[in-house]
Amino acid sequence: MTELLCALLVAAGLALWLWGRSQLHAAGLPAGQWLYSDTGAEEEVAQPLLSRRYGLVGKPDYLIKVRRAGRQTMVPVEVKSSRAPAEPAPGHLLQLATYCLIVEDLYGVAPACGILRYADRTFEIPFTADLRQAVLAAADQLRAARRAHDLARSHQEPARCRHCGYRQACGDQAL
Repeated sequence: MTELLCALLVAAGLALWLWGRSQLHAAGLPAGQWLYSDTGAEEEVAQPLLSRRYGLVGKPDYLIKVRRAGRQTMVPVEVKSSRAPAEPAPGHLLQLATYCLIVEDLYGVAPACGILRYADRTFEIPFTADLRQAVLAAADQLRAARRAHDLARSHQEPARCRHCGYRQACGDQAL
């Protein structure tokens, strides 16, 4: 009787493990060891990842250690609740690449890629030298903007202006 119970428990455990892997695959996430999660499902909010070298801080939704091409690597994952555009939004690419740069600084090895997961599609984004440079350039632009005394606002997106929290105080609204 105990042998049958043990066999059933092993079979149930294997079935749950296989189901979990299929759920990860269906969600577009890689299988691996989850090192970090900031999805709100945790009881505690995870501390942000901090790169002192680059002066960058961020909280990816997941950081997963995976084995790729015979070596361990970290893959940051950013989950968006919206439907996927034809191509990832430039801001989403920079956000994900920022996480890649932070991971490179913290772990000493640049991730080969990061993952952008939209509600209906997953993009695996290679962390290229060009993307790395784009993050560093954007960070420099943000730092320069913080030091500026007068900063011109962009009003290229009327919907964004309509929902802006500073709309009442803005002297140069688009609408």
